[in-house]
Amino acid sequence: MAKTGKKIQQARERVEARAYALADAVGLLKQLAFAKFDETVELNIRLGVDPRHADQMVRGTVVLPHGLGKSKRVLVIAGGEKAAEAREAGAEFVGGEEMVEKILKESWTDYDAVIATPDMMRGVGRLGKVLGPRGLMPNPKTGTVTFDLARAVAEIKAGKVEFRTDKQGLIHAAVGKISFAPERLVENAQTLLHSILRAKPPAAKGKYLRGVTLSSTMGPGISLDTSAAEAAVKA
Repeated sequence: MAKTGKKIQQARERVEARAYALADAVGLLKQLAFAKFDETVELNIRLGVDPRHADQMVRGTVVLPHGLGKSKRVLVIAGGEKAAEAREAGAEFVGGEEMVEKILKESWTDYDAVIATPDMMRGVGRLGKVLGPRGLMPNPKTGTVTFDLARAVAEIKAGKVEFRTDKQGLIHAAVGKISFAPERLVENAQTLLHSILRAKPPAAKGKYLRGVTLSSTMGPGISLDTSAAEAAVKA
């Protein structure tokens, strides 16, 4: 434990107290990686919103161009022909009310995403306490309540990421693995940032993007210069 702590401290000491260009930050993060597993790389974004007000909540989805480096396990709650469609699309788990009961009775969460057809939402609505805290509750706004199951499953498998502000106005979202080529991490991060910038609520006042940090599972946080991303969205 002490050895790992020393490596983390050494990595932190190599990060300067300034804002880095995204490409430079990705390069540095990869240089500092020391874990024996393929760390997840994520963006931590601080927004100038008050999420206590519904009209300032920031939420959305984006398909990252290079995925997340792992295949997501998808649960689809649907019946009849739609269940067959979900299986053909590659969903790992498919079922109707029996899936709702399984989740309620067993607190079963051995999946990474949940999609439901609109006609199943009366039953799915009972799962809020289990799925809500894990960010797995199906929602029309994120495309996970739909009859177009083939498309929904394909997007999630391709690297669809959901983002939303927490109670502190922060967004935490993965953009890939430390093993990714630098340009792939940069493109994924840019895609996520642009989506969050475009999702700015009209009610948000003052500076919207307050701060962005790039980090990995075991690595240090590196502050980003976001001016390029902001300029690209305004253009």
